[in-house]
Amino acid sequence: MYSERYVRTFGSAAGVIGQLYSLPALERDGYGAISRLPVSLRILLESLLRHADSTPACEAQLRQLASWQPQALRDSDIPFMPARVLLQDFTGVPLLCDLAAMRDAVHALGGDAGWLAPQVPVHLVVDHSVQVDFFREANALALNMAQEYTRNAERYRFIKWGVQAFDKLQVSPPGLGIVHQVNLEHLAPGLGRRGEVCFPDSVVGTDSHTTMINALGVLGWGVGGIEAEAAILGLPVTLLIPDVVGVQLEQQLPHGVSATDLALALTAILREENVLDCFVEFFGAGCASLTVPDRATLANMAPEYGATVAFFPPDEQSVAYLAATGRDEATQLAFRHYYQAQNMFGTPLPGMLHYSRTVRIDLSRIQPCVAGPRLPQEHKPLGIVKQDFLLSLGQPVSQGGFGQITAPRLPLAANPAALRHGDILIAAITSCTNTANPGSMLAAGLLARNAVLRGLRVAPHIKTSLAPGSRVVSDYLARADLLAPLGILGFRVVAYGCTTCIGNAGPLDPALEAQVSQQGLVCVAVLSGNRNFEARIHPALRANYLMSPALVVAYALAGRIDIDLAHEPLGHDATGAPVYLHELWPSPLDTGLALQQASHSQPYRQAYLPLQQPQWAALPVLSGQRYPWPASSYIVRPPFVAQLALACPAIAGLYQARALALLGDAISTDHISPAGPIAADSCAGRYLYEQGIAEADFNSYGSRRGNHQVMMRGCLANPRLRNLMLPPDNEPQGGITLHQPDAQRGFIYDIAMRYRTEQVPLVVFAGHNYGTGSSRDWAAKGMALLGVRAVIARSFERIHRSNLVGMGVLPLEFQGQDSVATLQLHGRELFDLPFIEDGIRPGMLLTLQIYYPNGQQRSCTLRVRIDTEAEATYYRHGGLMPYLVRTLISKASLAPQQVPA
Repeated sequence: MYSERYVRTFGSAAGVIGQLYSLPALERDGYGAISRLPVSLRILLESLLRHADSTPACEAQLRQLASWQPQALRDSDIPFMPARVLLQDFTGVPLLCDLAAMRDAVHALGGDAGWLAPQVPVHLVVDHSVQVDFFREANALALNMAQEYTRNAERYRFIKWGVQAFDKLQVSPPGLGIVHQVNLEHLAPGLGRRGEVCFPDSVVGTDSHTTMINALGVLGWGVGGIEAEAAILGLPVTLLIPDVVGVQLEQQLPHGVSATDLALALTAILREENVLDCFVEFFGAGCASLTVPDRATLANMAPEYGATVAFFPPDEQSVAYLAATGRDEATQLAFRHYYQAQNMFGTPLPGMLHYSRTVRIDLSRIQPCVAGPRLPQEHKPLGIVKQDFLLSLGQPVSQGGFGQITAPRLPLAANPAALRHGDILIAAITSCTNTANPGSMLAAGLLARNAVLRGLRVAPHIKTSLAPGSRVVSDYLARADLLAPLGILGFRVVAYGCTTCIGNAGPLDPALEAQVSQQGLVCVAVLSGNRNFEARIHPALRANYLMSPALVVAYALAGRIDIDLAHEPLGHDATGAPVYLHELWPSPLDTGLALQQASHSQPYRQAYLPLQQPQWAALPVLSGQRYPWPASSYIVRPPFVAQLALACPAIAGLYQARALALLGDAISTDHISPAGPIAADSCAGRYLYEQGIAEADFNSYGSRRGNHQVMMRGCLANPRLRNLMLPPDNEPQGGITLHQPDAQRGFIYDIAMRYRTEQVPLVVFAGHNYGTGSSRDWAAKGMALLGVRAVIARSFERIHRSNLVGMGVLPLEFQGQDSVATLQLHGRELFDLPFIEDGIRPGMLLTLQIYYPNGQQRSCTLRVRIDTEAEATYYRHGGLMPYLVRTLISKASLAPQQVPA
């Protein structure tokens, strides 16, 4: 066997620990300067070596990756076999629907449904379904969880069926924590192990912030649910050999500057550096000053700056974190000695490794900041937030502003409680980005304590919430006597899960929301999250700012975003004296003492003991390999492999196509497939009403992802989406388009179904960074179900591009200066793409023929953004799911004994 020659033992002074596939031995055999490779690439290389005997063209791929050159052309792909797959419920439920439907397809084609089964460990953490309905009540946590079970019982029963149907699927029920924090604190094993063989832990997850685990030295990244299905069923994840951008960290963060401040600054810097589709790897002396929770804050934000991973090589901080979170001594010992034996232990210093390019960041120059009002990369040092917000109020919508007539902020004698532009209505400490960081969470608690001692309070109309990423957080806050002052300010524990950051902020007071709507007010949410895309946090709030947990508390006390926190008071104490932020900010001594109180491993062990949840245990379990699909408005059999033929279909050309929508830059997956509440006047709301479902039970798009009828009607239905086919208005009109050539206006779903009846193929046009944000496979599935054959954009975000290919939708990139604007597209044109049927190859060029309504014609060149041969194969099959079913049946017909049972 080829790879077996590189197996070596490793151990400590106490004896042998296990075996490994030796990269130093590979280097000694002349495969290249492996010890000079970025550490993240060496983990890919180890996986290639370990699976060499089962991977075609293994030696050529090994040599190619081992001899990686920093500035080489990236046109070769490699397979990667992750050790495990991580799911959250918003993506996990539709993934289970797909697996169940694929089992039905296998059965219909004469196979055994049980053949379709996970080949690697899969863990699903139920964390995305809880909503902040109750927040200032003393028992808000219990009330929200009860409401969660009421809304999601059908989905949770389906998940429990999945656990009994798929042997390698494990589930963490609601109330344990946020998937990425649970992964970091508990699920990550340090090293993978099969028998005596040890190997680096690695993971792909159906949430783009899977990169948070990179902080521990674990290679992992987010994929769409479609690509995750392939990994679950034993197919490698294929990727182009990447550029690796080295981020050199120098000096240390000043006191009072948080890891969140660094993460937001880094997001702006790396967006400007264009690290899209790159690996980012941190190195330099400054890394040593960052704890694993600090690193996790930076790694979590990798999707926001566009990187595939944000990797910290394993070092002493990694071992210290394993100890601090209750991993046993054997795990710590094996971790250290494995990476030492592979020459991968310790933070690299400048000059040690090769990188495609280097970005230097002086930590000592980072300042407190926020990001907003619409994008995570809109970095604003704290001193300019007020000025920037007031300026944006008066700027036209077309220039990124709010198009408002500004007025001085003056008290209104008749109604001093009346809302004004800039008033904060939501203040949420939420999101694994920050709740996994004890330093950040304790700083928020200390600031709250100091504010309470000065007599300050948060205005009651502000919806405040604290959603820790695990039960450990509330434990150490309580031991430091900080839960009580947070609760006094309104920041009570409302849930252990994703809430405001993913659009589960819950409803606002109807009177407040009516006031915002009637007066066209630009009101604000402040949150310690990672995303602030339009309408993501709450449809009524047009300005959303990301910041550290401590700053969330500070802005909540101020009640408005248009305040200069350096010079204006947050409020006044009982004597009428002004209280400034610098007076409340925790001292280094207080912070250090609080961290000492939080530094105990026992709470981590206790927090992840099996929870006795009567609600979960009480849910009935359906049995059997195949799901019976009982009548449900939540779980409906998806149509993607229904009536599947064994033969791979021919690819048809695209002739006389119409544009379903013309979109601009930075269109996020939230724009394409929203996750928030379903509006009564939306296409999806109309459908649910027609099914006899009351508006109070509509729930959210996220919770309805197991029902394709809802999701295809929700495609492109974000209320803040601007479809450039419509007349330019101040306000966007999400979910609406024009039918051509009669220019009739209607819901996008209705127009798409009309085109289907007319047998008109559809395309969508967009600008730069199409598909940024969450790894939301419904943003691609919805397009496919609407009949969209191709998306033509200036550039694509990685995960969404992959999802489109996985659904048989062709991603195409404009070349040169071509764009919707330069080609003068208005949505009335016809389009031909005649050469698709000649065969699709990665990176090939195609010619789009454009026919304008005035009789003129024009053509432009498009690059096919299918990046690997594996993706080309999936596309030829009409998508990844048809490919998986056909492949399984084909293998069974050739060698039934080799098909997994």
